Amino acid sequence: MRLLLIRHGEPDSNYAADRLTEKGKKEAALLADRMKQEKVDQFYVSPLRRARQTAAPTLAVRDEDAIVLDWLKEFSAVLDVNESAFLQKAYPNTKRNEDGSFEGRIVWDMMPSAWKDDPRYYDLDRWMETEVAAASDLGRVYDQTCEGLDRLLAQWGYHRSGNLYRTEQGTNATIALFCHFGMTCAILSHLWNVSPFVLWHHLVTAPSSVTELYSEEREKGSVVFRATAISDTSHLYIAREKPSFAARFCSVFENDERH
Repeated sequence: MRLLLIRHGEPDSNYAADRLTEKGKKEAALLADRMKQEKVDQFYVSPLRRARQTAAPTLAVRDEDAIVLDWLKEFSAVLDVNESAFLQKAYPNTKRNEDGSFEGRIVWDMMPSAWKDDPRYYDLDRWMETEVAAASDLGRVYDQTCEGLDRLLAQWGYHRSGNLYRTEQGTNATIALFCHFGMTCAILSHLWNVSPFVLWHHLVTAPSSVTELYSEEREKGSVVFRATAISDTSHLYIAREKPSFAARFCSVFENDERH
């Protein structure tokens, strides 16, 4: 089985607007030029508009539809930092409400110094014990993501069993999921049995990029998923279109240069 995880194109800096920029629309069009030649048996898409806008050109050139999966929307766990000085320092750019309280915020945009020395964030099981998990619905949303992914893979004959997948009869089918950076990391975390914090902080998937995984069955019926490409933006380089900077931070703090 081949699995393609496709991030939406460049988003509006106001995420609440949930739409692509003009550059993002161009990225989606260039992606469609690539995807029209791909062998894909079924497309799936997040319900959020920026993902659907990214999928639209590909679906149009192929004259196909995508199945909307509600669980595939951006990883939506909300963190409350109001009761914790540690969390307020760990998430220093948290916005305030009119009454002075802090707004809820995404869980993975955390300062490295706040988590790097805590071994729980690296641990497959113990990251659920962290203060971030306690002050958010992180566990619930992660479980919801894992359950959604496992239901989808089961439809194609791959059933979760402990840290592996089992199959009675594998498939050479390809499925493509138009989704989001945070969600891609959560999916990879579950497939690879690693803490999502490691991926949220050490991995970038550029807007409109394609991450490709294959099932691997070295023993009859016992399956793992291995990546052959992560954040592939070759469709942009072919067209001499620079990848969007979204999801990355500056390489040098003092001069704000983008890499």
